[in-house]
Formats: sequence, structure tokens, C-alpha cells
Amino acid sequence: MSPLRWTCKSTRRLAAELSDQGFEVSHETVAQLLKQKGYSLQANRKTIEGAQHPDRDAQFRHINTIAKDFLNRGQPVISVDTKKKELVGDFKNAGREWHTKGEPVPVRVHDFIDPKRGKAIPYGVYDIENNAGFVNLGIDHDTPDFAVASIRAWWKHIGSKRHPAATELLITADGGGSNGSRCRAWKAALQTFADDTGLILNVCHYPPGTSKWNKIEHRMFCHITKNWRGRPLETHEVILNLISNTTTATGLTINARLDTKSYPLGVKISKAAFAALNLKLDRFHGDWNYAISPR
Repeated sequence: MSPLRWTCKSTRRLAAELSDQGFEVSHETVAQLLKQKGYSLQANRKTIEGAQHPDRDAQFRHINTIAKDFLNRGQPVISVDTKKKELVGDFKNAGREWHTKGEPVPVRVHDFIDPKRGKAIPYGVYDIENNAGFVNLGIDHDTPDFAVASIRAWWKHIGSKRHPAATELLITADGGGSNGSRCRAWKAALQTFADDTGLILNVCHYPPGTSKWNKIEHRMFCHITKNWRGRPLETHEVILNLISNTTTATGLTINARLDTKSYPLGVKISKAAFAALNLKLDRFHGDWNYAISPR
């Protein structure tokens, strides 16, 4: 095996390597020959999903059935997730926007966190029935307590007003992260939320490796990303403004608020405390589907 990686060399380097081996060829000829042979420069493409869980399709059908039942009964259904954390400051943000030619917005060369401005952690709640979103912008850590605090804030400021007759709430979420299916702290925080509001919380997690099908991803987060592309996220106020002004032709509206509370890492839930939860596992994949009722 030759150590030379022919496939990633420029045409000039390929021509130089061939010249060292006794061939007389220019880089233009190398480019023409490669084109004639059907070659072109190509990047990696994410197409291999790996092994699928055998119950993946069944879980999607289960989520769809439960969601339809809730909506038919007038009970709210939300999709939740944490958007990618963002550095706050004059950092480069992918994308382009219109400016006078030759006058791009200057940003920092290196993406080292600004200790004074910190980072932004957008946790989103998407109301499926109303095509309406809510983003709780945290500044500390993405923990289970923060995730549930975000849902609680949505319910307090928006959800309870839009769904005054609700007695239940269906939450669809990814299987990992701060709202992971195996996370005790997530379930414990939901229990407190249920106790305080009287709501029966039904939770359905998407199977492993399927987070991109979570509705909040392609109905809300992608539009936020498009709206602030090419714009440095200089302050929390700028981020909140860009999120709140994200709309679509289908009528999407988003509310956003800043959460300045601290959410410490490493909170442990004892076996005794976990056993005290009013938790009922579904007969189908209780690890993914469960209900938490008020105590």
C-alpha cells in the first residue's frame, strides 16, 4: 500500500507526483483525464444510519396513534428538545446575508468562549396543534431540571391559556440528552411539575437514532437557524429577538424568554425518591412510553 493518498490531492500535486515517476503531464491534462473517467471532487455524505431498533417503526406508529387521540380529545401535544448551544458574542455564524459589496460583518478569528457573555442554550417547546413555538433561553447548563423548567415556563405563560380545559399533556422527546428516556432526574422533575399543575404527563420518546424526526426539529428549529444565518449572535437580546421574529408561510409563531437561573450538574435521584414517583409504564416499551400523574 502506498502512503500517497491520490484521491485527496490537487491536480497540480497529482501532476507533480506523476512527473516524479517519469510521466510528462500538466495539471490541466490531469483534470481533463479525471473528468473523462467520471471523477469529481466529492464530500462525505451522511446516508448510513447503522443498525435500526427492531421496534422503531412500531414506536413511530405508537406516537402517531397517541398524538391523534390526544388532539381528538382536545388535550395538548408538544414536541420538545434542546437546540445546539451557541456562543454569545461577535463570532462567525454560518450562512450569508446581504451587505454592501466588500463590507462583510467583521467577526472574531477564533471561537473561544467570551467569559463575560457566555453561551446560550435554547430549549424549545413546539405546540403541534397551534403551530406555535416557545424557546427558553438558558445561560447555565442543559440539565433535566432546565428542560422541565422550560416546559413549565411554556405552560405558565402560554400553554395554560391556550388549553384552559387540559387535564393531560403529551410530551414527545428524543431518547437522550437532558430529557432522556433513562434519566431519573428528568422523571423526578416531571413529577414535581405534575404535582404543581395537576396535569397527567404522558411521555413518548423517539427510538435511538431518530431525533431528526422529532417535529420540533423540522417545524421550528430549522426556521430559527435560517432566520439568523450569517448574523453574529452578539447578545442574549439579539438571540431572543431573532427567535421571536421567526415566522413561516404556514403561520408559525415563536415566543422566547431569557432564563438566568442556575441549573447545577450532577443532581442524583436516590432509589427511594425514584420509587416514590407516581410513574406508570406503558405496556408497549415502558422504557420509551410512560405517564406521570400528580401525587
